[in-house]
Amino acid sequence: MSHLPVKTTYEKALAVNLDLGIYGVFAEIGAGQETANWFFRVSGSAGTVAKTISAYDMVMSDALYGKAKRYVSQERLHAMLEYEYDLLEQRLGSERGEKSTFFSFCNTVRARGYKDTEECHGWIGVRFQLKPKSKPVEIVIHARLLDESNPEQMEVLGKLGVNLLYAAFNHRNNLEHFVASLADDLAPDRMEVDVLRFSGDDFLYVDNRLCALQLVQSGLTSAAMFNKDGEVVQPADALHSRSILLLRGSFNPVMRLHLDMLKQAHSVFSKDTKLSEQSDAIELCEISTNNLLRDGSLDHEEFLNRADALQALGKTVLISSNAEFHRIATYLSRYTAEPIAIILSIGLLNELFKAKWSINLPGGILESFGRLFKNRVQLYVYPWHNTNSMELVTAENFKAPQNWQNFYQHLLQNRRILPIGVGDPTLLARTGRDVLLAIESGEGDWEDWIPKEARPMIRRRQKNKT
Repeated sequence: MSHLPVKTTYEKALAVNLDLGIYGVFAEIGAGQETANWFFRVSGSAGTVAKTISAYDMVMSDALYGKAKRYVSQERLHAMLEYEYDLLEQRLGSERGEKSTFFSFCNTVRARGYKDTEECHGWIGVRFQLKPKSKPVEIVIHARLLDESNPEQMEVLGKLGVNLLYAAFNHRNNLEHFVASLADDLAPDRMEVDVLRFSGDDFLYVDNRLCALQLVQSGLTSAAMFNKDGEVVQPADALHSRSILLLRGSFNPVMRLHLDMLKQAHSVFSKDTKLSEQSDAIELCEISTNNLLRDGSLDHEEFLNRADALQALGKTVLISSNAEFHRIATYLSRYTAEPIAIILSIGLLNELFKAKWSINLPGGILESFGRLFKNRVQLYVYPWHNTNSMELVTAENFKAPQNWQNFYQHLLQNRRILPIGVGDPTLLARTGRDVLLAIESGEGDWEDWIPKEARPMIRRRQKNKT
């Protein structure tokens, strides 16, 4: 991973001010004009700032940008970016259009208020030209503000805004540098960025799924999501008050077995939670960054192959760095109080009893299970066929390590761990590793184990390796 020298917020704001080709407006709602303030503070602002505004009152905001169901939303941000940019171009296009790359920088934020304990977050974006007279493009992020006080959150918001605007003009052609620069001059525990989206004709080459991956890889968030259309979505919006079925796996390759695991889990989940088959439960397929490593580095091409296969099957993908089960459970519980089912194999169930997954917890394995089941979380365990003993191993006959057998039975009897069936027992005959070896060796029967929608991605991978 390459690294750039870290620039301070002061240095970045001054660099933008001294670039006479960059000119635009700032519109900030919810926490003051913290980003615009930096450009005034460092001097030279006349070369950058055409206008600043804070339409803080809802009536004023609606008058400028139209009615909104939610004021802290990407819809409101988009309306702000478009309105302010169009107005700038109308007013100054004839005077400065030949020599200036125009921009509108906007944010809509919910910062800490008086006696306020709710989640603090915001949408921040910049609509700008890559060169004078060109059509504008947009870069949008969503950030969670993690400080406890309003002044601290306002400081983070101002620095993050400067980082975004500077990166838009200086790092837009290098995703790794762009994401890393968002955190410049900020401690890692002060904010989280869980959405990064590039849009516009001149950004058609950008795959926003790789933006999601880079956010996780860089540590700006522990997880990011994109839907079946490849659109990066905010987890809080996608998961809010919804029941969740999460399938953990490497999906290398995506198999018919995975579809059966989801189908069988959904059947048990619907009965156990008294939800209808058509309920608003969301199915997530989670890929851990640990499962994308090749020679110590993340394999972006392999990630896109697996993502394409899952999307072809209509699945929402969660990319995360939460290797421990209790961490992913905590992450999901942040966004919903509804039931959560984590679907896993017998092999992963056995992993939960290994000390390496709780080495940083004072309470060890017991604490990791306590955190895992803290909220409405259950484990749904799919059977495994032991080819040596020819035994079908299920959650009910699974043998936990000797010292944990009574504890395991307690979890089973109290329905924190539930067995799920298998729709087609022949699916258990080959593991994912077996099928992957068949694909790599060119054995013709690999297609029998792969959903037809995912086969084109396998063939593409084979072609790329020849």
